[in-house]
Amino acid sequence: MITVEKSDPFSSESQRLIEMLSAELAAITGDNGKSNFTVDAMNGDRALWVLAKNAHGDAIGCGAIRPLTHNIAELKRMFSDRSVPGVGNALLTFLETFAKEMGYLELRLETRHINHRAVTFYEKNGYVCIENYGPYIGREEAVCFSKALC
Repeated sequence: MITVEKSDPFSSESQRLIEMLSAELAAITGDNGKSNFTVDAMNGDRALWVLAKNAHGDAIGCGAIRPLTHNIAELKRMFSDRSVPGVGNALLTFLETFAKEMGYLELRLETRHINHRAVTFYEKNGYVCIENYGPYIGREEAVCFSKALC
């Protein structure tokens, strides 16, 4: 059983998962992903940080959304330690539902072409490749995705 709940991005559980994600990204892509995300970005009232927990209450995954525009949110820091199947889907479903409830019409995200697991996961969940946006414009290693929430 997996539960997903709003959480404090500064908590020790959150920080542990962020560091695990950064290490995994560095191993896959050569970049830890920290340059385009700070925990401080989670302070806004239209931003959300969540943790996925297993049946014992242990944090096993994390994810976030933050506003890009009034109608578009960006999905950030999605990570599962893969100790339990379905963590990614549970996180994504929770974040998409929250984004809709907050009035967002679209979710966007960036990952790297070389991160095949992430690319496949997002495509399987209805995300479509779009032109790179914001800090990812002109970065050939980056691939951006979008999903309409309506």
